[in-house]
Amino acid sequence: MPRPQTVSDDELFDRLAHVFRVAGFEGASLGALAEGAGLQRASLYHRFPGGKVQMAEAVMGRVKGLFLRALEPMGSDADVAAGVAESARRISEIYADGELPCVLDTLTLSGAPESIRARAAEITTAWIDAMAGAAERGGADADAARLAAEDAFVRIEGGLVLARLHGDPSAFRRAIAGLPRMLLTGQPPPGVDPGSASGSRKPQASARSAASR
Repeated sequence: MPRPQTVSDDELFDRLAHVFRVAGFEGASLGALAEGAGLQRASLYHRFPGGKVQMAEAVMGRVKGLFLRALEPMGSDADVAAGVAESARRISEIYADGELPCVLDTLTLSGAPESIRARAAEITTAWIDAMAGAAERGGADADAARLAAEDAFVRIEGGLVLARLHGDPSAFRRAIAGLPRMLLTGQPPPGVDPGSASGSRKPQASARSAASR
């Protein structure tokens, strides 16, 4: 009878994700992954006979699950603005309020296998699609909704890059706080000059109404 696992899959994947967030795929050595996981190398190989690629794929599966949970409210809540706000809160949790680097970014840098890049692309596509869907539910037409979603994605991810490089998550936090405004009025977060925002456009009346509920 096999011995029970001392570390749950989700906890293990989160530990491995932390190593990949910091070091990327190529920079994450097996020694660092074993240390981060809190397991001996032999135990790690027992869980992941496919080695580092299998570990990274497992991490991406975990990240996908977290994002699907985070994005669910903006697609299902009858109050669109409330749903977007709740999804924003959950997205912020994934990144520890901007304190954690984006694993979708760092894990797909130089040396990452195509399978990992494909999984990251699948997650980002689902994320942008969910935001575009929320913007359409708020009253935007399809083209404006897509632009709003892409702009929001760029602001959130850009905020994470700034946080990683400068140790200041303020831009990420502004983007998260302003996500309902960006998706439902087509305007950037408070404190950002609308004239300098990419794809700046007039908010639609129906979207404004949804955001004010």
